[in-house]
Amino acid sequence: MMNAVFEEPGEPVSDGYLDGLLGSAAFWAIAALSGDHVVGGLTAHTLPMTRGESSELFIFDVAVHADYRRQGIGRQLIDVLGASAAEAGIETLFVPADKEDEEALEFYRAIGGEPMAVTMFTFAALQPRSTIAS
Repeated sequence: MMNAVFEEPGEPVSDGYLDGLLGSAAFWAIAALSGDHVVGGLTAHTLPMTRGESSELFIFDVAVHADYRRQGIGRQLIDVLGASAAEAGIETLFVPADKEDEEALEFYRAIGGEPMAVTMFTFAALQPRSTIAS
């Protein structure tokens, strides 16, 4: 469903991969259903902090099928995640949004998100360029 909403190619994952992901205490997944159909979903990852004994929650995907948007489903997904995070002692949730994605930016502002001026960088996995002496 998420690949379709984001119009991204995807491939099926193996049962072993899915079991590992769903079995991880650091992975969060919430689905919104209409009958037996998934119409929305959210995934997030717990990130342990180093500045203290705490964690923050990185929301990776929030998606609602086009036919079900503007019905409060996205807000409910975030609300359920926020309540569950609070129960787990996590106080901060954050989500990246492409600055060109006006719909996402509008949504996150409407539900009380505070934008931050941050630039994220991506890197391909590479062989180490140098070693650090210990």
